Amino acid sequence: MKLTWADWLVVAAYFLVNLVIGLYYRKRASASTDDFFVSGRQVTWWLAGTSMVATTFAADTPLWVTGQVVRRGVAANWFWWSFLFSGMMTVFFFARLWRRAEIITDVELVELRYAGKPAAFLRGFRALYFGLLINCIILGWVNLAMEKILGISLNVPKFWAVVICMAITAAYTSISGLWGVLWTDLVQFVLKMTMVIVLAFYAVRAVGGMTMLKTKLAALDAARGTAVGGSGSILSFIPDVHSPWMPLMTFLMYIGVYWWSVWYPGAEPGGGGYVAQRIFCAKDEKHSLWATLWFNIAHYALRPWAWIFTALAVAVLYPGLSQPGADAESGFVRVWVDYLPGAFRGLMLAAFAAAYMSTIATQLNWGSSYVVNDFYRRFLVRQRDEKHYVVVSKIATLGLMVLGAAVSYLMQTVAGGWDMVVNIGAGTGAVYLLRWYWWRINAWSEISAMVSAAVVSITLRFVSPFSTSDPNAFAKNLLLTVLVTSVVWVGATFLTQPEPEAKLLDFYRRVRPGVAGWKRVAAQAPEIAPTRDGWYNLMDWVLGCLMVYMTLFGIGKLLLGTTGTGVLFLAIAGFSGYAIYWDFSRRGWESLSGKEGQTP
Repeated sequence: MKLTWADWLVVAAYFLVNLVIGLYYRKRASASTDDFFVSGRQVTWWLAGTSMVATTFAADTPLWVTGQVVRRGVAANWFWWSFLFSGMMTVFFFARLWRRAEIITDVELVELRYAGKPAAFLRGFRALYFGLLINCIILGWVNLAMEKILGISLNVPKFWAVVICMAITAAYTSISGLWGVLWTDLVQFVLKMTMVIVLAFYAVRAVGGMTMLKTKLAALDAARGTAVGGSGSILSFIPDVHSPWMPLMTFLMYIGVYWWSVWYPGAEPGGGGYVAQRIFCAKDEKHSLWATLWFNIAHYALRPWAWIFTALAVAVLYPGLSQPGADAESGFVRVWVDYLPGAFRGLMLAAFAAAYMSTIATQLNWGSSYVVNDFYRRFLVRQRDEKHYVVVSKIATLGLMVLGAAVSYLMQTVAGGWDMVVNIGAGTGAVYLLRWYWWRINAWSEISAMVSAAVVSITLRFVSPFSTSDPNAFAKNLLLTVLVTSVVWVGATFLTQPEPEAKLLDFYRRVRPGVAGWKRVAAQAPEIAPTRDGWYNLMDWVLGCLMVYMTLFGIGKLLLGTTGTGVLFLAIAGFSGYAIYWDFSRRGWESLSGKEGQTP
């Protein structure tokens, strides 16, 4: 694909805007590590939430969705749609608790919640485990996606694709901290969403329009005998119970176990990672809740259809990509190269750069916050001034850039990196949820859960008792991992001593979790008005999930021409959203501003 000088000017202007934003926030981000990593806790909900959405829209995201839809159909998106249950739980059960903690990273919570050497070890281990190992895996697969994009579209060698993109991103991230990341995320999100919608329009037009697309997809289903690796239609929103890639047992595992048991960046059980970082930077509890709510609405309901319709067009335009061994992920880029008008090519290249940079910038800032705040400052060099730690933070950001680029050379596919992270984190979720609501969870609970989950997951990759030809092998492996991990961490919890009373009392007074699981501790803090909103939060969680799923499926039905069903789904979504608003209005908005749980 050839680009004109006008295209290159558009790309150059995009990069210049990002650098200008970085320079603008340079001084503000250099005051302290609080400013560098959590923007001084002065961020509004719409900016924090949009930054979450932008971060999860990486260069690899549309490629991964395309690969799944081409091979398996729209229902393949349940691989990640199921995480909405976890995301909404973060909104109504955990966002306010995270914000009350007043910490810089979610790893720092370890020594706020637990005491002694086990807590110190866990904090240091998690800082390096997530900040270096997991973070570099994520950086690697995002780099791999961008290498593929630039290689197919512009024939740019792999080495230079990584060097150019990472160098520019690391430059503005290291000088502007989270302030620069947040505002560039906003610009990047608007640009990339606009362009993927434009691409979807031209992809469907290349097939002959929506009616022709549906006709050709039906013919494709008939020609294959089964829809993209399974039975049913490629357009079905729900997987067929007889499909070999997501039979009934596997589907039930996704919507019943997967979302709360697996640690995955952006969808951590109970919140965490860069989602928690955006919660920390919010002005108050109200802004933290609305930020995570907006994130889940935009992430699951508003974004997917532009990618999905492009992927459906890919299935028709490049039927060979659905064959075993074919690089179906590349179809998204091929549509851009082959069917997008020349006037949009520069903007599309800038949009891909935006998708890449929004994620890389967050990963670099988030990862360096672990390395500096939870390892370097905690264990290596203490009692230095804030300027020293800000300088080290900038160095750590650049160091992660180099490591992430190196890891990308070891990966073969985006999906391969995704599978690796999911498998390592399987089975740990219950501990991350319960540590907030049950006083008996201790540091050994987390340590044993992490170790056992990793050991069982890695072991099952090589010596699984279930045949690889078994369509339920994934579900059985996941269930076995969760069961073994649960037995191990529950046993470790009751075989070891509970956390000291003083530590539990400090945590309760600071975070004010629901009193049900903290009664023995709450009795020692009569000055804290007990929080008893669990059933209301559960109701809002159900309503929130219903609102987002109905919005998602309603938009899809409208776009596919099933107007009546689409309008009905959107009406249900609107009613659910209103019910949530009514509930918080009834409870009093002061409960979202940090005032709930404190006596006058």
